[in-house]
Amino acid sequence: MNKLVNITIDGQKYHVQEGKNLVDAAKENGIYIPTLCHFHGVDHSLGTCRICTVEVNGKTTTSCTTKVHEGMQIEVNTSELQNTRKALIEMLYAEGNHFCPSCEKSGNCDMQNLGYDMGITVSRFPHVYSNKVVDFNSDRMIMESNRCILCKRCVEEVKTKEGKNVFSFVKRGVNTRVQIDYEEEAKLTDAEAIHAMNLCPVGAILVKGMVYEQPFGNRKYDFSGDLKLPDVEELRLKRQKNKYIVATTSLAGCFGCHMSLLDIDTAIIDILEVVEFNKSPLTDIKKFSKHCDVGLIEGGCCNSENIEVLKEFRKKCDILIAFGECAIMGGIPAMRNFVPLKECLEEAYVHGLTSEIGANTIPNHEDIPKLLDNVYPCNEIVKIDYHIPGCPPNANHIWKVVKNILLNEESTVSHEEFKYD
Repeated sequence: MNKLVNITIDGQKYHVQEGKNLVDAAKENGIYIPTLCHFHGVDHSLGTCRICTVEVNGKTTTSCTTKVHEGMQIEVNTSELQNTRKALIEMLYAEGNHFCPSCEKSGNCDMQNLGYDMGITVSRFPHVYSNKVVDFNSDRMIMESNRCILCKRCVEEVKTKEGKNVFSFVKRGVNTRVQIDYEEEAKLTDAEAIHAMNLCPVGAILVKGMVYEQPFGNRKYDFSGDLKLPDVEELRLKRQKNKYIVATTSLAGCFGCHMSLLDIDTAIIDILEVVEFNKSPLTDIKKFSKHCDVGLIEGGCCNSENIEVLKEFRKKCDILIAFGECAIMGGIPAMRNFVPLKECLEEAYVHGLTSEIGANTIPNHEDIPKLLDNVYPCNEIVKIDYHIPGCPPNANHIWKVVKNILLNEESTVSHEEFKYD
């Protein structure tokens, strides 16, 4: 007979089964403790990701490795613990190739969903851009180590019918990575291979030919909803004489975020009643003629000119907003950070398929902006006040954020609006 014990979680008392995993015991009582390494149905806990960190009787520990017993005093949702979990997710984003718009797992990624839940718009830590092995050698699987968070799910849970491991850890310390045993992987059925891909909480394990199967809106963590343009009447009432001055620019990006700005269609007429665009591709004004209330930055920094423009915006704008994946994380352009700059230039100008026969010169002139060693997010160059993620962010969401900033009002971001891809 299962014995019930008394525990307290965040000041509330509960009766739970003795010896039960704390994550599962909390879930049964409607309390959500986030985790990336713990998986339902797993008999033993891994405790590798630390996302489920809680306080038990005043001591910090991982809840997935904790069994409940009589009299436990548990803190789950203190501000300090929430900040710790948020920081852990931000560090995972900063140290890996987690560019959601280019990831096959986007929309079905557990780590991405935790980012949504925690309201993460940017990582407070500088990006590492370490270049790890991408293993294409298996006939059926791809192992993208730059995305792997070493949660150990695949190592512990993916086995052949003979009980042999398909995945294993190799090397040590910061060089640790997951390796596929090709012979054992070949013994898996197609369903077992897909299970291994789905078991991975990020986009590290992929089955060839089985990615991008689900369209936007039908993925695991997609949420649908109508996004309406915020009412601009409040802006009109607050500033009756002078318009708000807004500047925009695109650095190392595709101009998709600027196209999204214009997706409000005829509502731009209402916006123009209260907003004046100064330096911006939308007006083709090349230089600041006024000090601006808000500056919107699309794209990351890939060359010396981007740096100069970004610093100028910081000086000329009271509030600086980075919007779009490239401005916040580096985006698609930052994928070159995993390859030395010299190799990138040689591939583009010397060894590329479109290079002229006999051409072996990499352009170098004082008028050409100097390329940086990496593509950097804007917040690693100057102070950014607000971030709007997405590729691109929804137009109505962009204007909602701008409106609330101008009115100095706080606003929440719903799942319908919050997208990294």
